[in-house]
Amino acid sequence: MLNLGGVFLSDAKQRYNPRSSWLRRRNDGLTRGENGNDRGTVMLKIWGRRNSINVQKVMWTVAELGLEAERIDAGMAFGVVNEPWYADLNPNRRVPTIDDDGVVLWESNVIVRYLASEHASGTLMPAEPARRAKAEIWMDWQQSSVMYGLTPVFLGLIRTPADQRDMAAIRAGEDEVKAAFALLDRQLAGKSYLLGDQLTVADIPLGCAAYRWYALPIERPDLPNLRAWYERLTERPAFVENVMVPLT
Repeated sequence: MLNLGGVFLSDAKQRYNPRSSWLRRRNDGLTRGENGNDRGTVMLKIWGRRNSINVQKVMWTVAELGLEAERIDAGMAFGVVNEPWYADLNPNRRVPTIDDDGVVLWESNVIVRYLASEHASGTLMPAEPARRAKAEIWMDWQQSSVMYGLTPVFLGLIRTPADQRDMAAIRAGEDEVKAAFALLDRQLAGKSYLLGDQLTVADIPLGCAAYRWYALPIERPDLPNLRAWYERLTERPAFVENVMVPLT
């Protein structure tokens, strides 16, 4: 079993087969029932490919929490998501999906909230309701505002052949993200992290988006607070191992 930034991963190519009586992992003797229950160690199971920004949110969270987890490649070239049994877990047929000893969840930000609440209430997940709500504002804003512009830029430049790119859509996306990150830059003034001196769930979705922004082959404005925050994230082993992977 590999230890990557505090995350313990079994063979990511191992496939989940709900028709088998038991899924046995020979490396540590774990035996898992088809209903998600273990005989022995309880393990968090995560379906999703390593290059997915939404899977990266979850894996970064898992690493920060020091949880034992098994990630299984799924989505795009890996398939799995169109299998009938996967639709029973996640009717949206996307990644990530988790099974935490029978608790099955999908939607990345929901999973991050759940894991942080379960294992780090008062630290990674603020315990006080108003502070927690402020953290969740930034999580939702990442989805509704930052990704609105970043997605067409990423898809256009990374997953579309050069002769098929819609450059007008890419440029429009760049403008959207520049405006969003300028707003974020102002919010980060005088802070180490979004809510102050401590990493919280507020930083995780936006940190994943910031990595893509800085890794894309585009021109970026000088946003010193954003850059300082991003550099601070790159000093965290869990971020490096689970987020800073080649864009594909």
